[in-house]
Amino acid sequence: MGSGREPVTFGSLHHVELWVPDLGAAMRSWGWLLGQLGWATFQEWPAGRSWRLGPTYLVLEESPALSGRRHDRLAPGLNHLAFHAGPPAAVDHLVEEAPGYGWTLLFADRHPHAGGPDTYAAYLTDGQGYEVELVATTTLKAPNSPR
Repeated sequence: MGSGREPVTFGSLHHVELWVPDLGAAMRSWGWLLGQLGWATFQEWPAGRSWRLGPTYLVLEESPALSGRRHDRLAPGLNHLAFHAGPPAAVDHLVEEAPGYGWTLLFADRHPHAGGPDTYAAYLTDGQGYEVELVATTTLKAPNSPR
């Protein structure tokens, strides 16, 4: 994992770059989460870090060209990143640990089915306004499925 030699699927995501107003805070929240999800540190430089999972990598950078001090997930642009997070018990474990790393559970009154009755997911936001969705792998049958 993380060697960069994994097969690449045409049209798949190459990388995502998030500009953050506070790299230290982002390292605490995102570094923990990405590590829990199996991402490995890929690159480091004074203003940023990146993590890789297979052929895809995610960058956090505190750019000097940054124009704002907080991400607004409700404004045009990126709303959230969604990650496969394993079985429901793994999602539950991440939700329990997340506050210690700067994440807050969104839609707590509807958790873990805020995405609908056929989904099991957690929606978290960090102190800088970024949202992630942690999607559980479930064995829910499709509507009208014979099994």
